[in-house]
Formats: sequence, C-alpha cells, structure tokens
Amino acid sequence: MKNFIKSILLFISFSIVVYLLLIIFWGNYIPGEYKKNLNYEIGSNGHMYSRLQNIKDVNNVDILFLGSSHAYRGFDPRIFNRYGLNTFNLGSSAQTPTQTEILLKRYLDEINPKLIIYEVYPATFLSDGVESSLDIIANDRNDFESIRMALTQNHIKVYNTLIYGFYRDIFRTNINYKEEIVKGDDTYIEGGFVEKKLQYFEPTEFDEEAWYIKDQQLKAFEKALLLIKKRNIPCILVQAPITQAKYRSFSNNGEFDDIIEKYGAYYNFNELIELNDELHFYNSHHLNQNGVEIFNTKLIEMLFVKKESTNAQ
Repeated sequence: MKNFIKSILLFISFSIVVYLLLIIFWGNYIPGEYKKNLNYEIGSNGHMYSRLQNIKDVNNVDILFLGSSHAYRGFDPRIFNRYGLNTFNLGSSAQTPTQTEILLKRYLDEINPKLIIYEVYPATFLSDGVESSLDIIANDRNDFESIRMALTQNHIKVYNTLIYGFYRDIFRTNINYKEEIVKGDDTYIEGGFVEKKLQYFEPTEFDEEAWYIKDQQLKAFEKALLLIKKRNIPCILVQAPITQAKYRSFSNNGEFDDIIEKYGAYYNFNELIELNDELHFYNSHHLNQNGVEIFNTKLIEMLFVKKESTNAQ
C-alpha cells in the first residue's frame, strides 16, 4: 500500500513538472492562434505596462482614479492639472472590482492619494474578470495576490497565463521591454491616461438589456472600499457617461444606482450632463476627447470649484 501511494505521489509530481514545462514551451514557441488557453500579451491594449512603470515616479497625488477603460480613457490628468490637481489613473481594460482590490493592495500606499475617484461601470460587475486578470498578469509583477486572483477566477486561461507569467518574471525576460507611447490611434499620456485619436460614433440602435451584478464582484467591491476606508481616504463613486442610445437600452439603470449609492457618494453622469452621441463619443460607451473635456470639466466644477467657492464665503 505504501509503495502504491508513493507511486501515485511520484506520478503526480512528475505530471506537474511536465505540465509546467509544456506551458513554458507553449508560451515561447507556439503561434498565438494555437494558444487559446494561454494569453500572455505584454504591452496589450490600454498601455497598462506604461501605466505601471509610471507609478515608480508617483506619490502623494491629489486624486487617484480607479476603474475600467472608462477610467483610463475618461479622466485626463492634463485637464485636472489646469485646476492645480495632481492625479494618477490606475484604470485598466475591463477592470472588475477583483482586479481593483489587487491593484490597491499593491500600490495604494505608494501613490498615497488625498482622494480616490472610483469609476463604476455596471458591466464590470457582471464580468468574470478574465480579460482584466490576463492584462495585469502580463503587465505587472506576479505575487501571492496573483495566485489568489487566479483561484478566484478559476479559469484555465488565467492559470496557464499565470504560470507563464511567473516564468517570465523569474527569468526577467521582460527587462528590456519598452512600450511605444503611440500605438495605432492610442497615445499614452503621463499620469495613466490614454488619448484616442479623435473619432465619432455612428448612431445605431441597441436591443433592450438589463444589468445583473455578480455576488463575487460585489464582495470584491466591498473589500476594495474597505481597503480605502482603513486608510481614511475619501472615495467618490462615479459612473462615466456612455451614449444615451446605449444607456437607455438598459431597463434597470435605476436599480444599479440604488445599489451603488448605498456605498457612499455616487454620481451617475449619464443623468448629470447632456452629451451628443455623435459628437462626444468614439464608440457606444467611450468618450472621445471632446467628450472627455466636457465630462472632466463638469466633474471638477461639481467636486472642487463649488466647494472652494463655498469655503471662500
């Protein structure tokens, strides 16, 4: 019996080693079209690599932005700088609360913001978070939090990519990598923002839908807010505007608002500003630079300019 158990353990150990070696081989030598369950893309869409490298020079900012692409494409540090506000944008593609929590654990103390503006796009609360996990694994360092994230996702693509990511980190294969500032229509702006070449949305109709929040993401959201609260940092929750055509296609926007506003100060800018779908967006749910200008200016006026005027009186 002892020999049988020993044989089983040896077989399992051997299988694990072989699997790890196969993942490394697959990641290094197999063309991308054959790697459906391994997606390691350093310098992927969204300039996450540049953003995380930028953090090395960031501390004691006035505002830290968190959230999805609506954050890193929606909050322009140059506009806030006009009002004397030093900001940093820690948004990432399809960032769900699961990834927000991890990024806060890694960088909140380092950035040390006076205020956090957390962009809460409803779709990120119903996402499985796989896309954002892969983005962070490839463009950030990997540690115990990466393992915890993979276990939470429990997805073969995340497991495989994380194994390959650890290999790349250990052997420092990315040490000479430098991401281009301009990639296609995107330009990385110091402070975490990505500016899209000016484009315009062509009107279209959308089928009726509804938002459904995953319990897993809501719990991660609560944990992220708790991390912020423990450091006594004020946090404002913001839903960035999307096209009215897209926004009105959802039947339960009010229900989402009711849930989020229970967690603190919350502003849904789909209800607070009037934007033109054709002039201020480049697709159905991302602002173009004209829209960013209007959105950011309105946000600053609401949160800072009026406050300063009140204090002056």
